[in-house]
Amino acid sequence: MSESEETTGSPVRAYNEWDPLEEVIVGTVDGAHFPPYDTVTAAPLSPEQRAVFRENAGKPFPADQIAAARDELDQLVDILKNHGVRVRRPDVRDHGRSYGAPGWTSTGLYDAMPRDLLLVIGEQIIEAPMAWRSRYFASSAYRPLLKEYFRGGARWSAGPRPELSEELYVEGWTDQPEGEPFRSVITEFEPTFDAADFIRCGRDIFAQRSHVTNMMGIEWVRREIGDEYQVHVVELADDHPMHIDASLMPIAPGKLLIHPDRVVEVPRQFKDWEVRRAPAPVIPDGHPLYMTSKWINMNILMLDETHMVVEAEDRPMQELAENWGITPIPCPFRNFNTFGGSFHCATTDVRRRGELQSYF
Repeated sequence: MSESEETTGSPVRAYNEWDPLEEVIVGTVDGAHFPPYDTVTAAPLSPEQRAVFRENAGKPFPADQIAAARDELDQLVDILKNHGVRVRRPDVRDHGRSYGAPGWTSTGLYDAMPRDLLLVIGEQIIEAPMAWRSRYFASSAYRPLLKEYFRGGARWSAGPRPELSEELYVEGWTDQPEGEPFRSVITEFEPTFDAADFIRCGRDIFAQRSHVTNMMGIEWVRREIGDEYQVHVVELADDHPMHIDASLMPIAPGKLLIHPDRVVEVPRQFKDWEVRRAPAPVIPDGHPLYMTSKWINMNILMLDETHMVVEAEDRPMQELAENWGITPIPCPFRNFNTFGGSFHCATTDVRRRGELQSYF
């Protein structure tokens, strides 16, 4: 039993993104498939990515890419274990199987990104009600772990199970012209959110409205976690928003990493923090990125306030860490980046050693 569990009686406990990491869930790329093509899936993607998704809808991701990404995940697991972190993994599933609900059918996507679907706030772990039909059962692979954590004393809840009917999606949605206010592909028909649209800073939680997270979803989280926390909605200059953790990353008390273009105005809560812009990504132009931009280089994982897991070839990000008094821990992850995430996306920190406090 860890020191945190002895103190609280719960195996789940995390209040921020930087307290010493004790236990983490790492995803898997095995069984990954391109989802059926629809407008809500296409909305956060670039025109080139949309063409790839349309052409490959329902097909498995290339086997060689899965194998390369699997190897990198295994290297990440080894790094985490060598730093004393307990690592948990989901069950492997075939995402080519069909399922449905009244009015629609779908196949799945993958179980690579637990950060997207599991939101840990304090001693509570929350399943996100996701807006993509291909992720309707996204948490199923993690259910054995969730049951274990619940039996161990954790609070386990889930957002309202969405219908994902046509009323949730904007009919005839198209990209907004440049310079116009953001128009989400989802409506306020019912609460939906991805857990990765929330970032924790102790008593303050920062969230963004995106193509998968609506205001009803943010309000549901606000009411669910209660008055101990304040939820702040952040406005970002992102034409295709989906997940806040490649735009705004608090990495230690008083240290905020931001996207140089998307964060036009730093949220006022961080006025006394040292704010640094992420260095330009070094991912080559020809490297396939199915679901993200090169700015996935911001998607780092803090093991504690002074140790950052960073992509092995991303020397500019390693230098930023070093100049900030942080030790970079290089790990090859570019093949995993292909699938739409990096270290923060590929993990959900179940337990960090620390106390609930305010940092502002």
